[in-house]
Amino acid sequence: MVRKGEDRLFQTVTMLILALVGLVSVVPLLYVFSVSLTPFAEVLRHGGYVLIPKEITFHAYKKLFESSGIPRALGVTVYITVVGTMINLLLTTLVAYPLSRKKLPGRNIFLMMVVLTILFSGGIIPTYLIVKATGLIDSLWALILPGAVNSFNVLIIKSFFEQLPEELFESARIDGAREFRILFTLVIPLSVPAMITVGLFYAVGHWNSFFSAIMYMTDRSLYPLQVVVREILMLSQQQVENVEEQVPTVTMQMAAVIFASLPILVVYPFLQKHFTKGMLLGSIKG
Repeated sequence: MVRKGEDRLFQTVTMLILALVGLVSVVPLLYVFSVSLTPFAEVLRHGGYVLIPKEITFHAYKKLFESSGIPRALGVTVYITVVGTMINLLLTTLVAYPLSRKKLPGRNIFLMMVVLTILFSGGIIPTYLIVKATGLIDSLWALILPGAVNSFNVLIIKSFFEQLPEELFESARIDGAREFRILFTLVIPLSVPAMITVGLFYAVGHWNSFFSAIMYMTDRSLYPLQVVVREILMLSQQQVENVEEQVPTVTMQMAAVIFASLPILVVYPFLQKHFTKGMLLGSIKG
């Protein structure tokens, strides 16, 4: 009875802590969303703090699409996210699969090279010089190719491949299958959770692409969504004569934040099961 009472107390305290953490996480997002839908006059009447709007207007979102280049930037971001993630998964898989085979000659040397790239990087300036020398300045490929393979993700996929039964590989080889056929018809279909996990890592990275775009892009028409949102957030507060009709900068800033964050928030719940499973099964073993 004492043990059951302690368990209930522990569960109650845990639930209260999780509820508090969830509330702290949700309130800022709810505030940004509410301000983006609230007329600025009502925001001023409430001292700039609104959680549940009494009146809803979409003027900020309309203004956002009309004058800020958001649609063009959205197209750029969707392109680098989709194309970049596909290239990332393909190259990461091609690197991880041979490293997962224990009979690969020089396997430990290659693994050491992969781990070293996690500990040490070339630096910003050398990377920029390489991108410039290859003619990728003002090209969307500059946002994709320099980070085409992430060493940490390679280790996650490699660890997942190593957990697959070796008998599957042996039976496939007995049937005459070569390594590429084994990879694409056997290994990848069995590795969907790990692929979704790593793909989500890559997709979020591309969607939030910001620093690379500032470094490699001088053509404003190639700016991704996050760079345009940054420009909107840096605008100073506009003084307007009629706050009931005009859209001041603060509400458009909130609308831009919601617009940039919403796609990831919508997609993640549908991938959460695979994401959690992939993190557990593809965890790196010591």
